[in-house]
Amino acid sequence: MSIFEDIKDSFRQPNNTLKQLILINVLVFVVLIVLRTILFITENSGIYNILMRYLALNAEPTYFLTHPWTLITYFFTHEGFLHILFNMLNLYWFGQLVREYLGDKKLLSLYLLGGIAGGVLYLLSYNFIPYFANRASASLMIGASASVLAIVVGAATLLPNYTFNLLLIGPIRIKYIAAFLVLLSISGAVGDNAGGNLAHLGGAFIGWVFIKQLQRGNDMGRPLLAVTGFFGRLFTRRPKLKVTHRQTAYSTRSNSAGSASSGAGYPGKPSQNEIDRILDKISSSGYESLSKDEKQKLFQASQKE
Repeated sequence: MSIFEDIKDSFRQPNNTLKQLILINVLVFVVLIVLRTILFITENSGIYNILMRYLALNAEPTYFLTHPWTLITYFFTHEGFLHILFNMLNLYWFGQLVREYLGDKKLLSLYLLGGIAGGVLYLLSYNFIPYFANRASASLMIGASASVLAIVVGAATLLPNYTFNLLLIGPIRIKYIAAFLVLLSISGAVGDNAGGNLAHLGGAFIGWVFIKQLQRGNDMGRPLLAVTGFFGRLFTRRPKLKVTHRQTAYSTRSNSAGSASSGAGYPGKPSQNEIDRILDKISSSGYESLSKDEKQKLFQASQKE
């Protein structure tokens, strides 16, 4: 099977959001590298610079108003190899936790909301804070760091005591990893990459707020997912109509109704007996021994009425 077929399969598979986000970032990165190399060799580097201005987020208000899509495209765009490498590694490690515990839709919401929040904080800072305002005309921002830090902080808020085994360091709880990355962004907010670090803080804040609201029963990503779902349906092929015998059609409808009712999710929160059983399992075998279903039940139980 060719590489293109593998890519197509990744986007066709349901519940594959994490892999799809990483693939989009990597594909954009590879295309930009190839284009940059070709354009520089042919002495057409100006075309590449124009292209980047259509992808990067510009802090200048008049430019942003005529290029509003850059609030989205900037967090799928990278130029440096180390930049995309660290972003994608963190996205994979922490995204796995969010995906396993909350599902693909919440992961997508966190990624998009984190990137948007980071971009908005960047725009506001470079236009209303005097220290940054003088640099706005020359400031362009790219990279998924704000989106990724939203997922990192979101995972740490959700599972603060979950432990990663880091090379040369050993086991460390993810709440300390998240705190370190946030402090790193705060310290860099007055450096050469001030805009990027401001965006990181915007993403980190939305990651914390998103999980706290989710625990109260409020899904901040629902409106955003409704919009993405609408556009997704526009590009989805509708199945062809099939003519079937009346009796067969009736049987099919009956079977479908039965499957839908049996496959429906929880009508409410899990029972206390289920929660006690899950907590006993955590006590004896640790949180990592829980299945995805058990983790979701535990999260449902933690939500307030």
